Amino acid sequence: MTSQSTEPFLLFEHVSVARGDNVVLHDINLRIQRGEHVAILGPNGCGKSTLIKTMTCECYPLVTPDMRVRIFGRERWDLTELKKRLGIVSAELPGRQTRTTTGFDAVLSGFFSSSTLWPNLTVTDAMRERARAVMAQLDATHLAAKPVGEMSAGEQRRTMIGRALVQSSEMLLLDEPSNALDIAAQRELRELLRKLARDGVGILLITHLLADIPPEIERVIMMKNGRIVADGPKDELVTRERLRELFGVDLELTRQGGYYHLW
Repeated sequence: MTSQSTEPFLLFEHVSVARGDNVVLHDINLRIQRGEHVAILGPNGCGKSTLIKTMTCECYPLVTPDMRVRIFGRERWDLTELKKRLGIVSAELPGRQTRTTTGFDAVLSGFFSSSTLWPNLTVTDAMRERARAVMAQLDATHLAAKPVGEMSAGEQRRTMIGRALVQSSEMLLLDEPSNALDIAAQRELRELLRKLARDGVGILLITHLLADIPPEIERVIMMKNGRIVADGPKDELVTRERLRELFGVDLELTRQGGYYHLW
């Protein structure tokens, strides 16, 4: 029997998902190892967000005889327990409750999957020590006392990554992380992801922007119309011809400093 430590992070076999009356994911077969660095690339509306919600158990697959879903080796999860293993950073910036919270407390709130530190929550010394360590890892200690609402969009994203990592640094899932970030903040985010990858954090990056994919990501999964249309080494799949098929337009492709760029 395969031990828990060698179970992949994710195993999907013949997974289809409906949203309302429409099937939006079709026969997804996907395996992602723990600690792997993977990007899921595709145009808006291709099903990336639904795939993420299926990974985080917010959407459920259609039940068929050959369908199989295992996350960290288990078929069923309590959502609170899953969030202790899988750090999730959404595309949206923090909501109203979080914006009045300091950066340190926002990171601590990740232990409770809450929007802020409510009075009924008990924070231990071990939690505070872990939060300080995560903020140091992210070069974010200067944000500890700063209210999230007064941070720049880039600082907010860095804080939310800390919140996602505070319980576990095993796998980090980022959904369109460069949304709402200016050019300087995008660059800082990309450098941060490179650092986390080198630190051994598993990264699953969902994006429609090729420039978001750092050099440390070796594998690319391409999605279109709710299906996986390609899955393999980045350097083999990221070609002008493949990208033309994926996005439906003729594009110019260059590579500089380990990053690919389109225009």
